[in-house]
Amino acid sequence: MIENENITIDGETGQVINNKPTKKDKKSRPVLLVILCLIISLAGGFAGGYIATKNTTQTVIYKNESTNTNASFDDPASLQNIIASVKDSVVEINTEVITESSNYFSFFGFPSQQIIEEGAGSGVIISEDGYIITNNHVIEDASTINVRLTDGNVYPATLIGTDSKSDIAVIKIEAENLNPAIIGDSDHLLVGDDVIAIGNPLGSLGGTATDGIISALNRQVTVENEVMNLIQTNAAINQGNSGGGLFNANGELIGIVNAKSYGTSIEGLGFAIPINDAIDVAQQLMESGHVTNRATLGVYITELAQDTNGYKAGVYVTETIEGGGAYAAGLQPYDRIIALNDVEITTYTDLSTALDEYNVGDTITLTIVREGRQMDVEITLTQPLETTNQQ
Repeated sequence: MIENENITIDGETGQVINNKPTKKDKKSRPVLLVILCLIISLAGGFAGGYIATKNTTQTVIYKNESTNTNASFDDPASLQNIIASVKDSVVEINTEVITESSNYFSFFGFPSQQIIEEGAGSGVIISEDGYIITNNHVIEDASTINVRLTDGNVYPATLIGTDSKSDIAVIKIEAENLNPAIIGDSDHLLVGDDVIAIGNPLGSLGGTATDGIISALNRQVTVENEVMNLIQTNAAINQGNSGGGLFNANGELIGIVNAKSYGTSIEGLGFAIPINDAIDVAQQLMESGHVTNRATLGVYITELAQDTNGYKAGVYVTETIEGGGAYAAGLQPYDRIIALNDVEITTYTDLSTALDEYNVGDTITLTIVREGRQMDVEITLTQPLETTNQQ
């Protein structure tokens, strides 16, 4: 069910889903030798790969400092001019993800077959020297990333950093004199403002532009267990649009498309990450390879949806990170978190949402259950120390 102010995107119930990148046909071709450099967490369901490269060059992101109200598409010519001015800043992204596939022969000691799964999404150029912002879920776990520009040139991309919580990632291609988007100000948007979505729907229709309006602001949407405040639009959004741009009538980038609706009775429900939020994360990824200003406990966790093997349903610590607040406070694997400052915690989303209310350096009281005994632990929150899929 979709509620007015709190929409849950659930691939199981089938009403609103995360706009996953278009997946092309799986190719069951063996790979003789693949070496992947991954940093894998023990967060059961929240694992991800991170490759961090610190930016040592002077990269310029073009921002419009004006706070003028949004213009409108007062005639077809203005709409055409805006599309022409921004289309070259939106790129097609194609990925390959290598997965292991067990088969009959593996039972007899033969290696399992490795399958290459291809995916496609979109991205937006944010600097002349090749930095591109996209969604985490577009490039998640990808072994190769290729970017196609509007002029047809294709470049291999390097993953600079990714953040699953905000669904933002930054990649880079070795190119110069590109056409970066002008960054707008999503804090000055109004419901009814005209917008254009440009992306790569279906993974094969790069450069597609659709127009609409901003239907709602600050819409709370749960995307893969993460509660996000998103822009809602009725501009047509399809699979493959993920990571593409949402532009206002001044030709400024005001959002990164990341979710869509689907279903026979649902139309005109698309969502985008406000650019003020997205670009803040992107700049941290470019500088450090990970988000640095988010308050965390310094743990990896897993969530049990139901009682299993003597463990009650709930949120469990799987690992504490040395140097983090949880490590200093003595949290241990298998501790079950049941409250944070008297706020009940039963799911990963509960914990993530509760932590969003605090800053680095704040001290909170975490209520846990350890070996059947309930106790309170005071923890001073720290910034992420390793990858950004920790809590």
